[in-house]
Amino acid sequence: MQNGFPEAEVFEIKKINLNSPIIFAGFVGAGLVGPLSVSHIIGKLEMTEIGVMRSKYLPPSTVFIRGRLRHPFRFYANKEGTICAIICEITLRMEGIYSIVSSILDWATEKGSKEIVILDGVASNEHDDKAYCAAQEDLVRLMADADISLIPQGFITGIPGGILNECLVREIQGLTLLAKANKISPDPAAAATLIEAINRFYNMKIDVEDLKKEKERLHEDFSELSQKYVEHREELSGMYM
Repeated sequence: MQNGFPEAEVFEIKKINLNSPIIFAGFVGAGLVGPLSVSHIIGKLEMTEIGVMRSKYLPPSTVFIRGRLRHPFRFYANKEGTICAIICEITLRMEGIYSIVSSILDWATEKGSKEIVILDGVASNEHDDKAYCAAQEDLVRLMADADISLIPQGFITGIPGGILNECLVREIQGLTLLAKANKISPDPAAAATLIEAINRFYNMKIDVEDLKKEKERLHEDFSELSQKYVEHREELSGMYM
């Protein structure tokens, strides 16, 4: 503990009984695909904020959109306790990533979660309306049946890579769903592609029409965060092929 801040901890602000939830997570990356898709899932499933990440390694920043102030690293759950979401709307330094990753996995394990799905973008000149995955071999085969292609090779950095690595040595399944996304601007079309893949694979019915239609509003709301990603992307999470 330093100056009142822990190394990293999930600070719960509301108690909800969780039932071995699947966890969807989105962090700052190409096209802001992670935050855009997870934010949309949170809204459509009417999820409740249940916690925040507290860590001395988080930059001293907060987030406000259209005047509403909120913590930049939040945890949510649906009312049934079967789905959780993690959304981070700030860029993270590499320092302290291991502490933050461990706290997320400790929390997930405590809640009985068996699966974490990271939603992310791959920087590209053009979105191709396809969803890709990186997962353990048996899961990749199942995803192919849902028209989700495997990424033949590459590496995942930052907090997504740290979470997936830690899942390999814990009793929790980690995978990532990816979409090619705009290098410099928020890409709601890529986010919609990932949610449609989630609908197919997990038999969910999350509507994405609003996401496809609100490109201008989302560009306005997330333009500053997108610029910060562009400025610091070599230090941030991401998928590189």
